[in-house]
Amino acid sequence: MQLDYEKNTSLAPFLRWAGGKRWLIKKENHIAPLNYNTYIEPFLGSAAVFFSMPYKPFIISDTNKDLINCYIAIKEDYKEVQGLLEVHQAKHTKEYYYQIRAEEPESNVTRAARFLYLNRTCFNGLYRVNKQGKFNVPIGTRNNAFLDDDKFKAVAARLGQGKILNQDFEKTISMAGHGDFVFIDPPYTVNHNLNGFIEYNEKIFSWDDQIRLKNSIISALGRGAMLTMSNADHESIHDLYSGLCKIQKIERSSVIAGKSCNRKTTSEVIMRFGWAS
Repeated sequence: MQLDYEKNTSLAPFLRWAGGKRWLIKKENHIAPLNYNTYIEPFLGSAAVFFSMPYKPFIISDTNKDLINCYIAIKEDYKEVQGLLEVHQAKHTKEYYYQIRAEEPESNVTRAARFLYLNRTCFNGLYRVNKQGKFNVPIGTRNNAFLDDDKFKAVAARLGQGKILNQDFEKTISMAGHGDFVFIDPPYTVNHNLNGFIEYNEKIFSWDDQIRLKNSIISALGRGAMLTMSNADHESIHDLYSGLCKIQKIERSSVIAGKSCNRKTTSEVIMRFGWAS
């Protein structure tokens, strides 16, 4: 029996993630060029774009250690992660959620199952830690930690065909060479159209990081790489990349607000470097 990645069919992301790009996949058909060598993504998050792409060798990374451990654990032992997640599902209550949130598992698979359980049952799928580095998102309204359509076997097979790294974006982009494709979805560090992202991102991705990202893109272009970036639709971002690429504005519904009445239509931009749609 062939696995999903061998058929070049897409897989749905199994994580909920603020700023995830499920909406972009549905709305934009030209995220990547038709032909490229290695797929590279330095801000992985829920990996919505990665899982939507045809099978290619890949390098994916993020600075979030818990996130990357989850991907690696599923790659190496998805059955164990799945079994532990089913245990969490069977025991799920408000009290159990806060009990697990307070724990600090030692093994990679136990940490991964905890991460996935909290991700699926916490408020809005947010990932937030306090000053001590402890996950502190309250419980949400969803009760399903294990889903009938989870495809951990196919996900594990897909993840086994490339490199999964816990490192800074600059190091990952520096690995892109001639003919490689890089998809870049950094945290948005300006308050674009009042969608509130700055509240979540200003401490983890500064304006200096935005400038460092621009310089990394220029270097990758010089090596012959092709890149696509999503970013905030804000004057400062437009000015930063003026002359480097064409900027395409895309509207979407903002879903990060806690109350549905505060969720408004907002816009983001797509930039393509070294290739045209």
